[in-house]
Amino acid sequence: MMNFILYKFGQFLAMILPFRLAYRLAIIASDIHYLFADVDRANVTANLKAIFPEKSDGEIARLRLSMSRNFTKYLADFFKFGQMDKTFIEKYVTFKNARYIDEALAGKRGVVILTAHTGNWELGGVVLAHYGYDLWVVALEHQSKLVNAFFDGQRKGKGVHVIPFNRAVRQSIRILAENRLLALLGDRDFTREGGIVVPFFGKPTSIPKGPAALALRTGAPIVPGFLIRNPDDTFTLVMEPPIDPYPGQEKPPVRNGRFSAISEKELRELTLRCTTVIERYVKQYPDQWYMYRKFWVEDK
Repeated sequence: MMNFILYKFGQFLAMILPFRLAYRLAIIASDIHYLFADVDRANVTANLKAIFPEKSDGEIARLRLSMSRNFTKYLADFFKFGQMDKTFIEKYVTFKNARYIDEALAGKRGVVILTAHTGNWELGGVVLAHYGYDLWVVALEHQSKLVNAFFDGQRKGKGVHVIPFNRAVRQSIRILAENRLLALLGDRDFTREGGIVVPFFGKPTSIPKGPAALALRTGAPIVPGFLIRNPDDTFTLVMEPPIDPYPGQEKPPVRNGRFSAISEKELRELTLRCTTVIERYVKQYPDQWYMYRKFWVEDK
């Protein structure tokens, strides 16, 4: 209940303030939290050092502070979804390479939109829905039903359809079979079974199997996409070229619902192709990668 009250209060403040003042308030809240969040600071420091071992402690500290501020701006944006209408999106969001989605949809296998906890992935979904794409997202359910309803309501209010994480497999296969878009986060594994361990910046970590497994199961191409915050607080949504789960095959197989038919080698190879793209964006925008937990296997 307390978290729900805090979220609603945050939404109330965000909605009554113009964007610039909402961001200023978010930064103040971030800096206060930063002073006392010892565990978060330690985890983020370890993650950034793994990506940039050559950077000094001072450079890492500046990246860490910037990341904390960007994350609270991301929350302010989420609270202000009600004000992110057609005028806002077309004025403040640049959408690059939409053709990659259209090319992938032409195959009639659906499309897996792969993203990460970077920039503002939630707003990325809103932008895709605004431009007429039938987008479904798999979302982790919160323990509180009130909080879960709040988050899902924000998404659904902007035309983004939500699939609960614990019931995702069957619905995801159906969405792809209907040639729709299915958005998945590909940088943090939330499953009880565990993800697949692959190198990420040269160090082993557990990455979600879902994007690669669903693409291999259905033949759906994977289109990476990232919505990045620009220095002036405008945004750019960038789509990357489709990743074909069966390169060189004219008619990729459909696995008849059997994930067991997918080999570990296939899963690993396709996951590595996905993480290579995610690595590039994390390295380019490290202060927009919101990873507050220990990420690499050896650090846990």
